[in-house]
Amino acid sequence: MISYINELFNNRKIRKFLLKLRLPIALVLFIVFLPHTRQDWFLPGLIVSILGEMLQVWCFSTIKTHKKLTIIGPYMFVRNPMYIGRFFLIFGILMMAAIPWLLGIFTIIYWFYMTNRVRREEALLTELFGEDYLDYQKEVRPYLPTFGKWRPELLWSFNSESFAKNNALINMIAVTAVYAVLFYFTFVRPL
Repeated sequence: MISYINELFNNRKIRKFLLKLRLPIALVLFIVFLPHTRQDWFLPGLIVSILGEMLQVWCFSTIKTHKKLTIIGPYMFVRNPMYIGRFFLIFGILMMAAIPWLLGIFTIIYWFYMTNRVRREEALLTELFGEDYLDYQKEVRPYLPTFGKWRPELLWSFNSESFAKNNALINMIAVTAVYAVLFYFTFVRPL
């Protein structure tokens, strides 16, 4: 069963189809989600989501995609911090509805998405960076933080070129707009 699910998540045609339709699908799901937000869960969900967004933006401002192996900033602690940030960004928003089964389903789907995508990416990174990436894999875990060899001087890793090339500002504006809409429909105009 699990191998079948992994095959689905690695099917090129399905991935290509979903990639083309990701924004309309997200918009429809967001509209369906809006009436279910709860005022008492808004702040806890917002905090979790903002922490996820902060981690994701930190990654955007650090990584030099396909140019240089990034092992500073959040990448000192975990090999895939961007996916962890994205998980908490969405998980926090879903928390606002206080529906446990929704959080469980999202977590399972995201796990399959993340592990399969990371597997594909790590094969590419091994091709690009060879032995350096293999050494990095030995030192830093993929999802759970590793604190053994981090260096404080490499923690601050903001790079304006990376920030711009990875569309961090657009991402921040879009996420802020989502928070504003959620706030409006949760507190100002309940459905």
